[in-house]
Amino acid sequence: MIPSRSRFAALLLHVPLLMVGATMLVPLAFMFVTALAAPGEAMQASESLTDMLVPQSWHWDNFAEVWRIIPFGRYYLNSLLVALAVTLGQTVTSACAAYAFARLQWGGRDTVFMLYLATMMVPAAVTMIPNFVAMKMLPEILTQLAPWIDWMSSRVLGTTVDDPAVGRLVGLDSYFALIVPMMFSAYGTFLLRQFFLSIPRELDEAAEIDGCGHWAIFARIILPLSLPGLATLAIFTFLGVWGSFLWPLVVTNQSALNTLPIGLLSFQGQYGTEWSLMMAAALLTLVPIVVIFLVGQRFFVAGLTVGAVKG
Repeated sequence: MIPSRSRFAALLLHVPLLMVGATMLVPLAFMFVTALAAPGEAMQASESLTDMLVPQSWHWDNFAEVWRIIPFGRYYLNSLLVALAVTLGQTVTSACAAYAFARLQWGGRDTVFMLYLATMMVPAAVTMIPNFVAMKMLPEILTQLAPWIDWMSSRVLGTTVDDPAVGRLVGLDSYFALIVPMMFSAYGTFLLRQFFLSIPRELDEAAEIDGCGHWAIFARIILPLSLPGLATLAIFTFLGVWGSFLWPLVVTNQSALNTLPIGLLSFQGQYGTEWSLMMAAALLTLVPIVVIFLVGQRFFVAGLTVGAVKG
């Protein structure tokens, strides 16, 4: 039987935690109420707190209006395509780099790894300008190095000299610019390296005795045993890319390439903002995030503890 003093101590601990946790729901509740308000009535001055928190009428059609006013479906598909492609690419590149740093012996490995980790201290805003310049110059460089690439692409896309095909494929305003620069991550390499180090090296030696090379060891032993780490990295990457705003805004000008965070700006005009529609669109944007969190929440804990307990 739990002593009454212990129960009282537990109550003192849990009540503040519950109160702090409840405050996390306030923004979500405010977003939900605003999404159901009549267009033009949201964010207006109210005589009482009740009038502000409870709409005079519930407009569930705001969610359908979002799909009618802007190409919300196209934005959804763009976000899904970019998030899934970056997640797959970043998981693959990070796993390959982590295997090289964790299981292979080569000169200067630890020094290179320290330099690799040092890139995590560079703010993303600093690397944005070089990446933007690279995306801008890449079509011209490729055309000069291999003119036949643009000649063959123009036959497929039907472009002209003034509208080079390579520019459409790999330059600014392309899916290439949205996806490829985000497919490499020092954090993902560090996370998976720590996971790979926890796998006994005796398994590598046994596989080498059986005639396996490094690619076979990587594919048949390391990756299957590292599924929790791979899933953790995939979840973190998808969530980060799904909410990414600045990089897609910088490299795209076409509405057809907009992702959901940029599409939400469509409700903000020069003289006002449709808050109810914007909040309805924001709630729809949250749906994949909530689903992924509910499915993979146990991997979040694993991802947070891997770097803390492995040497």
